[in-house]
Amino acid sequence: MASLGNGPTEPVTPENLAARQERDAATRPRPTAEELRADGRFEVTELSVPGPRDGPEVTLVSVRPTGPSGPLPLLYYLHGGAMIMGNAWSVLPRILREWALPLEMAVLSVEYRLAPGTRYPGPLEDCYAGLVWAAGHAGELGIDAGRVIIGGKSAGGGLAAALALLARDRGGPGILGQLLLCPMLDDRARTVSSHQMSGLGGWDLVSAETAWKALLGDRYGAADLPPYAAPARATDLSGLPPAFIDVGSAEMFRDEDVAYANALWQAGGQAELHVWPGACHGFDSVAPRAALSQDARDARTRWLRRLLARSGR
Repeated sequence: MASLGNGPTEPVTPENLAARQERDAATRPRPTAEELRADGRFEVTELSVPGPRDGPEVTLVSVRPTGPSGPLPLLYYLHGGAMIMGNAWSVLPRILREWALPLEMAVLSVEYRLAPGTRYPGPLEDCYAGLVWAAGHAGELGIDAGRVIIGGKSAGGGLAAALALLARDRGGPGILGQLLLCPMLDDRARTVSSHQMSGLGGWDLVSAETAWKALLGDRYGAADLPPYAAPARATDLSGLPPAFIDVGSAEMFRDEDVAYANALWQAGGQAELHVWPGACHGFDSVAPRAALSQDARDARTRWLRRLLARSGR
């Protein structure tokens, strides 16, 4: 990080949150539909679908390779940004290049509402409403409703874990697997790694506390906070789809992610866990050409390929 000029950054605080959100909205890449089409390799459609009860419509960015015919497996993807930043478009170029094209997958990227403008459960309910709609309109989307994988990175990984719990408990759409990349799972900041890495890297305890407070408001720290708000609080992880979990050894989410994988195993579930040595939060974006980043991307792709093969691909 030092060699790249990406040393410790100013943490996100309640005082600078609005300014950081404005800067993120202005500077984070937002590729156009024409750019995502990549000279005709992909079909791109922006959809507005029914949102949660008493909520606005949800925007889904639908992308699929132009070549393959017939129903494709779907990656239902939730972007990162600590629940306070990010957008559904910026994550797509890499996803399309690394997974959609080689694995012949369709992708739906969700533009969920951000905190603190929308607090829990609003963002999660946006994601659930979009998932329900997609499963119910699989035919017109050209997707296989029996092969839907949910995934996300950081806050998106936490949302994906929560979405798996919510779909299980509501009897919602079936989910083939959950791809959880350095997921943000625990609001309580009690782990060793959450304090061990404080002040290091691009995301630390101060920033995480700011994000959780923005999402939860007065419910922050509540003893009865539901697991859909912070999946690490779940006491029943049975009946969940297979999970891929990866995290860096040098980031605050390390211990909560390892604990979540362990809890899945103890509940009789399947999980593949990778702890990448020396890796900081978002390491594969910080240093995409590093050998470790390439290994991490390869491991994720192999898991997706195996999951699709087992489902009858």
